[in-house]
Amino acid sequence: MDKHIKIVLLLLLANICISAEIPTSARSEKAIRTVKAELVAQLKRVGLEYGSPIYIRIFKKSSELELWVKRREAYELFKTYEICAYSGSLGPKTKEGDNQAPEGFYFVKPGNLNPWSSYHLSFNLGYPNHYERQHGYTGSALMVHGRCLSIGCYAMTDRFINEIYAMAQGAFESGQPFFRVHAFPFRLERGVLEKYKSNRWYSFWQNLKEGYDLFAKHKVPPDVNAKNGRYVFSAGN
Repeated sequence: MDKHIKIVLLLLLANICISAEIPTSARSEKAIRTVKAELVAQLKRVGLEYGSPIYIRIFKKSSELELWVKRREAYELFKTYEICAYSGSLGPKTKEGDNQAPEGFYFVKPGNLNPWSSYHLSFNLGYPNHYERQHGYTGSALMVHGRCLSIGCYAMTDRFINEIYAMAQGAFESGQPFFRVHAFPFRLERGVLEKYKSNRWYSFWQNLKEGYDLFAKHKVPPDVNAKNGRYVFSAGN
């Protein structure tokens, strides 16, 4: 078989497998229909495409969720959404029942989508991640969802979660195997972070800043792992 034909067939097979893993419901299909045409038009106006890979950043203190979309080799900021509600204060989630919204580095796979959510639509961040398991942190079902109501999650308006969910499903359908969600306490610029030197989480936030700075430099989310109780980073693809 011609090498190029074989590659195309393998890519098609991979896309079919990914599509088969994406959960859907009448609710999610209706929600996507209500926003997709306008999203496609908005993306086109700024030279981006629906179905391109996405990346999400969350900033707790300013209640912002950024949606980035890949163009060529880098990601560009498409929209910034107001987070309707989150619970707890600045600092990571460490145990079940502390009502803290998590801070850290997460990735969302197709199976993390929940089109039947009690909070309209949602996706699971995948807490606890490898770093959090190393520290013995506990908790589960930490989401970004609708309904503007939060107990440890990041809640959006239904309109906003419809758009974010549509962009996520579109990226999955086009072959993105997972998208990254990086949740920060605030924008980790040096001058801002220095104001928190006396905070108990200062060293943790310094560690988060390493990943924050890599993205600022390359506009590609870094690859993230955990070793000896710290996040470790390398430049992403």
